[in-house]
Amino acid sequence: MTRPAEHTAAEAQRLLAQGALTALELTDFYLDRIERLNPRLGAVLALDADGARSAARASDARRRDGVALGPLDGVPVLIKDNIEAVGLPGTAGSRALLNSPPAADAPLVTRLRRGGLVVLGSTNLSEWANFRSTASTSGWSAVGGQTRNPFAPGRNTSGSSSGSAAAVAAGLAPLAVGTETDGSIVSPAGVCGVVGFKPTLGRLPGAGIVPISSRQDTAGTMARTVADAAGLFAVLSAGALAAPGAGAQVSSGAGAQVSSSHDGAQPGLSGRRVALWRPDAMTADVAAVFEAVAERLSDAGCQLTQTRAAMSGPFEDAEFQALLAEFSVELPAYLRGRPGPHPRDWPGLLAFNRADEHELSRFSDEIFGLCAELSGGVESEEYQRFRQTADAACAQGLADVLGDCEFALAPTNSPAWPIAYGDQEEHGILTSSLCAVTGAPSISLPAGAVDGLPVGVSVLGRHGEDERLLAFAAELEAALPRLSYPLD
Repeated sequence: MTRPAEHTAAEAQRLLAQGALTALELTDFYLDRIERLNPRLGAVLALDADGARSAARASDARRRDGVALGPLDGVPVLIKDNIEAVGLPGTAGSRALLNSPPAADAPLVTRLRRGGLVVLGSTNLSEWANFRSTASTSGWSAVGGQTRNPFAPGRNTSGSSSGSAAAVAAGLAPLAVGTETDGSIVSPAGVCGVVGFKPTLGRLPGAGIVPISSRQDTAGTMARTVADAAGLFAVLSAGALAAPGAGAQVSSGAGAQVSSSHDGAQPGLSGRRVALWRPDAMTADVAAVFEAVAERLSDAGCQLTQTRAAMSGPFEDAEFQALLAEFSVELPAYLRGRPGPHPRDWPGLLAFNRADEHELSRFSDEIFGLCAELSGGVESEEYQRFRQTADAACAQGLADVLGDCEFALAPTNSPAWPIAYGDQEEHGILTSSLCAVTGAPSISLPAGAVDGLPVGVSVLGRHGEDERLLAFAAELEAALPRLSYPLD
């Protein structure tokens, strides 16, 4: 039997179409790979092997009858464990939800199954989507333990979609779904050397996902190529579908065409207006990677402009305080609506953490304590001021960065830093907030490496222009060197 080597959805589809392997064989290949590699990576939190094999057999039966459900029918996918799916725990990394498995699929998972994708299992994450402590360690949860970077197991994966990014980088699945409130898709993607796409807020349904804030939360897609990320987004957004393939055209909706190839071609870059955003925190080694990308764009004929955003500490505090108020209301509301014997309010969650031997073993839960003390929630005038301050600052910042350009390019991340418990350090670069707070789309893609550790670049777009952003990102991807993955 042919084994997938590139670990892309495009390659899986090609092998399935050629009859080189069946969906069941493909599923068993990835289940076996997870069993072998995941113990040292901690990227996958739970498997639904029986459900996955059943879905794969059904896909093979459809293929024999010539009635595939879509271009990704039979292709395996992993989902973050804060997304509800029957057969998976859906814990958000907390042991408080271990005995309350989801009773139904989230709409996102329903769309995956309707598209014929094979849901292998769920990925580990920073517990409660990295909103339990200001001194948390990215990629750690009491349920799944520590997620480790495939490029260097002693290094961080960033958060909170840590497991989704690490799983794709390690070839544990060709596709994964993550979620982001601020940076939780693009930052792990950058650190782990994969593509991470955060769509415009509202393009994907948010029901059935453990929340932080409906003002910023969104699911998104992670893959090794832009075309694969776009193809998964098309399924999740119920957009137009077309078969992915190296060099083939992939419709991601609204008439946009997204291609993925590494043949050195640079289609459609000439004349594109791109703003270069160099944040003050960018270090010399990351700057070298970024400047190399800028040079490739210039050589391809892009019109580049220099730009900056005057983001400040007061903005960061305003965003945090706004999210705190929203979380204080939205998480208990979600817990009250989810069946099972779990805590349903802040006093109950705090009490559970203190009674459990694992929950506070690495860091505390002071954010939960702050939520328990909040009065007024999202109805207070203070909250309204914080939210308005954050929204206005990021709207102005994004406008300043983009100017009259179509897109802005910024570094995604510093190289992965050593894992250290109780000392969260995102190491300098924070370019995700402009799109996270305003709800505009962004995407990170591998741009190079520093001492063997991946460094990504992010493309920032305008609200609602997801397909244009994906199409440009595919053009940029074709102009960049291809990353080598350590476990391939």
